[in-house]
Amino acid sequence: MPPLKVAHLTSVHNATDHRIFKKECRSLAKAGFDVTVVGPHPEDAVKESVRIKAVKRHPYKLDRMTRTVWKVFQEARKLDADIYHFHDPELMPVGLLLRGLGKKVIYDVHEDFPQDMMFKSYLPDWSKRIIGRLMDLAESAACKRFSAVVVVTPGILGRLQKANSNTVTIFNYPYPEELIVEDAPAWNERSFAATYVGTINLQRGIAGMVESIGLVSECLGATLEIAGDTIPEEVKQFPGWSRVRFHGVLDQLSTYRVLRNARVGLICEYPLQTFLNAYPVKIFEYMGAGLPIIASDFPLWRELLSGLDCAIFIDPFDTRAIAQAIEYILTHPMEAEAMGRRGQIALTQEFNWHTQARKLVDLYSNLATNQCVELLES
Repeated sequence: MPPLKVAHLTSVHNATDHRIFKKECRSLAKAGFDVTVVGPHPEDAVKESVRIKAVKRHPYKLDRMTRTVWKVFQEARKLDADIYHFHDPELMPVGLLLRGLGKKVIYDVHEDFPQDMMFKSYLPDWSKRIIGRLMDLAESAACKRFSAVVVVTPGILGRLQKANSNTVTIFNYPYPEELIVEDAPAWNERSFAATYVGTINLQRGIAGMVESIGLVSECLGATLEIAGDTIPEEVKQFPGWSRVRFHGVLDQLSTYRVLRNARVGLICEYPLQTFLNAYPVKIFEYMGAGLPIIASDFPLWRELLSGLDCAIFIDPFDTRAIAQAIEYILTHPMEAEAMGRRGQIALTQEFNWHTQARKLVDLYSNLATNQCVELLES
């Protein structure tokens, strides 16, 4: 019997996106599925046993949501796959059309999109809650039709499981072998640095982190290493900015080098609903790099790291408390190294992609079994 044909679809992400290609598609290919990803890419290609069908990403949002989406649908139909797995809410109509053609369809929900509407700067404030509610209704209604739904956090699971009982959580954990490497610097060779990597905005606590590094005792010579997109201009006026090293947007390999050279990872997000219910991938990246973590005191994060003793929890609005936590870690190297090692062990044992790949393959195997039963009964 030929292997089951699988197609992953995206109009927003690059076809080689880390979660879509490097984690999900590669894992499915290794498990014996015939895998193609349709998405923005310079040209058709085959990488690591996964075929890439390239589509053009149009630069303007309206063009992307119409012309790119239509092209993705056209290429998806040509593939005539057994299971389609799409990754963007704007592809929900494509998913519904494929279901109408009798195909198995999985919707992979990377973010809590209704909550994210509250942070869209291009939307008028009065419209955000209305649009978020409409998005919730549309997404829930569509999920009832899909063969399965994949989510990344317990919060999204609680919302969409009501619409589709075949909803599974597949966390966006990293590959441990990408973070834990033999040539990583020894603890006493690491810089006296705190680090933050990821999306940068005020709600994610960038102002507090910059202010805090300015409050750390000068005699330590501590720096704040930041990798991500654009820094808000007002943050550059804070006294702590002179101690910041901004690396801009880095590829994953360079990002991991920054992490392995620091001594503490910061995640000081504000207590907004979208963050309170999220498992940020940077927590697990910090753990893999052997970093103690200074994190916002959210109940979900306390529960996640309960018993690991690898984090200090703080009020993200209290810059002095953040500074004191940084100072404590920098001035207690043996304890800091032990905290980082405990987090690293937890990542290798539980919080890694290999545990999630098994769940993904099980989901596909169940859908394939159900498809065979349906064919026998038809």
